Amino acid sequence: MRTDIRTRSRAPARARAQAQAATSWRHPALALGAIVVVSAAALAGCGEISKLPPGAAVGPTPTLPEPTRTLIPTVNVAPSAEWAKGETPTPATGLTVKALATGLSHPRWVTVLPNGDVLVAESNAPPRPDDGKGIKGFVMKKIMKRAGAGVQSANTITLLRDADGDGVAEVRSRFAEGLHSPFGMVLVGDQLYVANADGIVRFHYTTGATKLEGTGEHVVELPGGPLNHHWTKNIIASRDGKRLYATVGSNSNVAENGIDKEEGRAAIWEIDLATGSKRLFATGLRNPNGMAWEPGTGALWTVVNERDELGSDLVPDYLTSVKQGAFYGWPYSYYGRHVDDRVKPPRPDLVAQAVAPDYALGTHVAPLGLATTEGAKLPPPFTNGMFIGQHGSWNRKPRSGYNVVFVPFSNGSPRGQPIDVLTGFLDGDGKARGRPVGVAIDRQGALLVADDVGNTIWRVAAAR
Repeated sequence: MRTDIRTRSRAPARARAQAQAATSWRHPALALGAIVVVSAAALAGCGEISKLPPGAAVGPTPTLPEPTRTLIPTVNVAPSAEWAKGETPTPATGLTVKALATGLSHPRWVTVLPNGDVLVAESNAPPRPDDGKGIKGFVMKKIMKRAGAGVQSANTITLLRDADGDGVAEVRSRFAEGLHSPFGMVLVGDQLYVANADGIVRFHYTTGATKLEGTGEHVVELPGGPLNHHWTKNIIASRDGKRLYATVGSNSNVAENGIDKEEGRAAIWEIDLATGSKRLFATGLRNPNGMAWEPGTGALWTVVNERDELGSDLVPDYLTSVKQGAFYGWPYSYYGRHVDDRVKPPRPDLVAQAVAPDYALGTHVAPLGLATTEGAKLPPPFTNGMFIGQHGSWNRKPRSGYNVVFVPFSNGSPRGQPIDVLTGFLDGDGKARGRPVGVAIDRQGALLVADDVGNTIWRVAAAR
């Protein structure tokens, strides 16, 4: 009888603790003891799991179920592991893969120069004192460390050179140092532009150089600061080289830090290189990263990480063309005009303007890298479309992403389901041996993939 009484008495206490923990997630000033509750509940993820059939959240018209609310957001981290010696990801049929370079420090982004040299941004989050506060910040730090993202930023761009064309870089040089969490890079004429976590700098570049001097000349500031929640900034140049386009992610999940903290964020900026002036090009994009020009139409495309804490089946991350002046919904709505009632006060006027994205990639796949097939020399079906590096979920059951996929295009738009290009980043125990980020086409037409957990640049080529 005493056992029954104890069992019954635990239930209300457990419910109270869960309620306190859930409140703490939003209000960090509550007692530190709630961390224990959050951490314990996170391991179980409150039992929430995807209910959609495979492929339902992918394509131009994804299934969007009702939101799933839980006391504690779903947490399903793939702990980081290591590639065994000689081990590689698994390429699709007709492709091969080998390491262009290993032993890097959290390589995030890759850019190929006209002479074939490959630039790698070795980078991680900058100091963000306001982003790690409270219970939620504490838990997120633990999650990121477990996922392999807790390393200090090297703040370096490394140059790789494969002079003999065997697919392995025999030259490695510290090309630029002393940067501030660098990410995107683009060469315009003899000027190399680098996107730091708080702005864009440029260097004079001479063909064949293996090192740049200094930390770069300031070009323009981008939203940063002590919060800087989504810190990565990517850049791409217009075809005529007169403008840059820069991605800036949001400072929160759904503006829970206050809409004033989102000024100039969740957006793509356009920068005039002649004057240094900038303007918002498109807004309402929660966390845009990779960008590419579609070769046939000349349209700008991007991949976007959508919002969290609505369950394993919401909201699909996406690939979309970017229309000048368009608003894509964040934080007030998703996938067009599906209202997110967590955001207060609501903005029905903005929701009415929200543009739906072109193509869903699946929920929580975390797309980061984006490259077209322009210049690629890979066999069918990888001949017309876009490659996407999907970093992988930390908040979905079952896990999603952790791969490189190819989205076929026809007449300038996506057609059909994504096709796996590179898989096997998750091992049989659910550990992440690698996580794909940036992708690029090298001068020989192979696909390069930055793996920030495996500390490797993979090179995917046509099988001979």
